[in-house]
Amino acid sequence: MTNNDLAGKRAVITGGASGIGLACAEEFARRGAHVVIADFNGEAALLAAQAVGGEAWVVDLSDTKALDNLKLDADILVNNAGIQRVAPIHEYDPDTFRTIQNLMVTAPFLLIRAVLPGMYERGWGRIINISSVHGIRASAFKSAYVAAKHGLEGLSKVTALEGGPHGVTSNCINPAYVRTPLVEKQIADQAKAHGISESEVVEKIMLTEPAIKRMIEPAEVASLAGWLASDNAGMVTGSSYVMDGGWSAR
Repeated sequence: MTNNDLAGKRAVITGGASGIGLACAEEFARRGAHVVIADFNGEAALLAAQAVGGEAWVVDLSDTKALDNLKLDADILVNNAGIQRVAPIHEYDPDTFRTIQNLMVTAPFLLIRAVLPGMYERGWGRIINISSVHGIRASAFKSAYVAAKHGLEGLSKVTALEGGPHGVTSNCINPAYVRTPLVEKQIADQAKAHGISESEVVEKIMLTEPAIKRMIEPAEVASLAGWLASDNAGMVTGSSYVMDGGWSAR
C-alpha cells in the first residue's frame, strides 16, 4: 500500500493500546494518519500513543451512558475493544453478559453515532468493526461474546446502508484466534472450563477447526484494516471479511 495514503486522516481505534488495536494504530500511523488510541488502560494508551506519534483517549467504553451525547471527530473509526469470559450459559454471570453487550455492541453504536455527522459533512468515512469468526459461527461457553459479535455484524450492515450515500463505508473483519492478550486469557479460561491443560486448549479447541494450524498475527488483521481504510476499498461496504484459516469453510 502506498506510503502516506492516509495522510490528513484522523483514525480513532478502540482497544488501541494492545493486540489488534495496537497493530492497526501502527499500520495507520505508518501510512500517515493521525491516530487516537482509545483504551481503558491509561498508562498503556499513553505509551502506545507516544510510540505512534498520536494521542491517547482514556475511556471506559462499558460506561455507555457517558457516551450518549459524545461528538467525535474522525475519518476512520475502528471498533476493536472487547473482552471475553467463558462459562456455560446456566452458570454465566448476568452482569458480565450485560457488560460485554455494552462494550461490544452498545459502545460501537454510540461511537458510530458520534462520528457519522462529521463523516457525512466531509463525504468520506470508514467504519471498521473488528468482529470474529464468532460473528458468523458459534462456540459453546461463549454466549455473551457470540451474541455481541453477531450484534456487531448487524450494526455494521445497517451503518453501510445508511452511510453509503454519504461516502461512508462500514465493514467487519472476522478473524479466528489472534495472538493477543485477550486470547491468552481465553486459553486459561477454557482450560478451567474444560478441565484440560492450556497447551491442550490450543491444540484441541482453538486450532481444531481451521485448516491452517496456527494463530493469526495482529499485523495480518491490521493489513486488512488498512486496505479497508484506503480509497481502493471505496466500493466495499456491508461486508464481513473472514480471516479464519478455513474454519468457516466447513
